[in-house]
Amino acid sequence: MDHQNKVLITGASGFTGYHACKHFSDSGFDVIAISNKNSYSYKGVKWISCDLSDKEGVKILAQKTKPQYVLHLAGQNHVGQSWVNPVHSLEVNSFSTAYLIDALRKENPSCKIVVTSSALEFDPTSISTFNHPYGLSKTIQSLIAQSFAVLYNMNIVIAKPSNLIGPGFSRGVCAVFAQKIVSMEKNKTDNILKVNNLNDQRDFLDVRDAVSAYDILLMKGKPGEIYDVNSGKSRSLKEIVKVLKDIASIEFKVSSLLNEELETPIEIQPSKLINLGWKPAISFESSLKDVLNFYRKKRI
Repeated sequence: MDHQNKVLITGASGFTGYHACKHFSDSGFDVIAISNKNSYSYKGVKWISCDLSDKEGVKILAQKTKPQYVLHLAGQNHVGQSWVNPVHSLEVNSFSTAYLIDALRKENPSCKIVVTSSALEFDPTSISTFNHPYGLSKTIQSLIAQSFAVLYNMNIVIAKPSNLIGPGFSRGVCAVFAQKIVSMEKNKTDNILKVNNLNDQRDFLDVRDAVSAYDILLMKGKPGEIYDVNSGKSRSLKEIVKVLKDIASIEFKVSSLLNEELETPIEIQPSKLINLGWKPAISFESSLKDVLNFYRKKRI
């Protein structure tokens, strides 16, 4: 194996991290999986425990591994938790990114880094767009990554994924719906799916398509650039429920807590990513089937 193909993946035990480790290992990379939580066994994946908010620990990690590629997935990704502990979100999302990039700058400045931020970033030039501490932490994360790319001429690319769905443990709305439906199928709960607002609209992308996008960005992404990683199509929660009703093995009712008007869809096309040769390969319906089948196989 070409040992120049060493990729370090942070947040490896998470929803996207699992799929990323599998993808890059299957593609022939030496995968160094970083997590301070649980690990799992997969061919070609070496696990290292590291808390990225520990500045000295991150320095040691960079010294020991010296990767050619880095996919930075680790972070606090829950808006609600950011309200409860905003400083923690800043530490985990912003400061940890700075520690990691700076350590890599000193140990292996030529490595290619993809930092995954969020579609929930704000416009840093307009304070009125700042709606929650999570978005603040991710906006600062992107600014740090872009600044190091410019100031130190580092090969850093920023990815802004939308709502990722697919098989695996997730706290996303599709996973929440799927778990509830599987409980209904097993006769553990009443056949009523409660939804906050059926007219909410979001962009959904299969996590495996997102990982293939990160692969392309590691190979072809332009330093300092921000790339939207999404499907380019907004879908309402009503659409999700309709698909789930079609593929569920039982009938169920839907209770919407709010009945607000249908949001105006904000559809951002991933044009820059498409220009690099990427396109989604997994349909929305197939993703939802995979989510439902994943939870059917688990004890709920």
